[in-house]
Order: sequence, then structure tokens, then C-alpha cells
Amino acid sequence: MTTAPKRVRRTQEERSATTRALLLDATIDCLHELGYAGTTTTEIADRAGVSRGAQLHHFPTKQELVGTAVSWVLDRRLDEFKKAWATLPRDTDRASAAIDLLWKATSGPAFYAWLELLVAARTDPSLRKTIQEISTRFSQGVIDAFHEVFPATANVRALDMGPWFALAVLQGIALEKIVLEDDPRIPMGLAILKGVTSRALPK
Repeated sequence: MTTAPKRVRRTQEERSATTRALLLDATIDCLHELGYAGTTTTEIADRAGVSRGAQLHHFPTKQELVGTAVSWVLDRRLDEFKKAWATLPRDTDRASAAIDLLWKATSGPAFYAWLELLVAARTDPSLRKTIQEISTRFSQGVIDAFHEVFPATANVRALDMGPWFALAVLQGIALEKIVLEDDPRIPMGLAILKGVTSRALPK
């Protein structure tokens, strides 16, 4: 007679981490599907499959929850961006590849959740402070990645301004895509941005 394997009990820390991850994922889904105004902590808890008490224990306010969720996702996107760029073949057109990777990072559910917070922050000073901190950290992370990948150059300003400009343009294109999804100008705009980036940055 065989003995059934014993179930390994998860630690409180592991259970807590799982609950937080469920809440953060559910928050991004809500922001993407319902918008900031339609996102409630009750809806988030229901989608995450956790109790209202558990949600309040981890994130007492909606602002803290949505801010943490978007920051968490953007940090993951930044990490993916850095890893993907670090593994590019040496003969790759790095400027073009950078735009492709940044476009991937600034589109999809995570970007539109971020967009919801940007709009809400316009009239909410406390939320705006949170968004400013997240935006600054993400932008600086991209700039740091550019400095690591491109060779040293006297034109340091190009390495600082290039990523900022590219992100600003890509976010604008992503906004256009909301209502003009199949607009042929979108790929054309990306191609133009690649050309500008390639000329501005060192080879």
C-alpha cells in the first residue's frame, strides 16, 4: 500500500504574496476593461477571488492598490525590455530593435491601465504624485538601458533625450490606435521614428 505524499503547507509569506499578485492582476484587468472610474476595490476583490478583508489588509485604499498594480506591471515590462535587449545579436540594428521593444512595452492592457491613471491624475493631486513617481522610474530605467547598450559617446544628451522622445511618440501612437486600430499610418509612423532614432544615436 502506497502512502500519499504529504502536502507541503505554504508559509504565511507565500500565501500573502499569492494574494497580492491576484489583486494586482485583477486591478490591471479592471482598469483595462472598466476604466479608472469603473474600477472599485469590491470588483477587484471579486475578480481576484479574495475576501474584501484580505484586500483591505494588503491595500487599504483604491489609490494605493491601482498605483501599486501599474507600477508592478511597468517594472515587469521594463525588466522584460532590458532582458530582451541584452540578448540581441551584435549585428542587430539596435535603434530599430529598441523602438520595436518599446512599442511592445507601451501597448496592450498594461498601457491602457496606465492611461486610465494618467487621465484620472489630471484632477487628483495625490494620484498625480504617485503617477509622477512611477513614470520617472520607468523612463529612467529605459534611459539607463540605452546607456548600457549603446557605445559611449560624447553626445550624452542624445542618449538621455532619445528614449524620452521615443516613449512620448510611441504613447501618442498608442492613443491613436485606440480609435484608429488599422490606420496604415501607424506602421509608417513607427518606421519614421526608427529612422530618426537611428540617426540620433551612436552606431
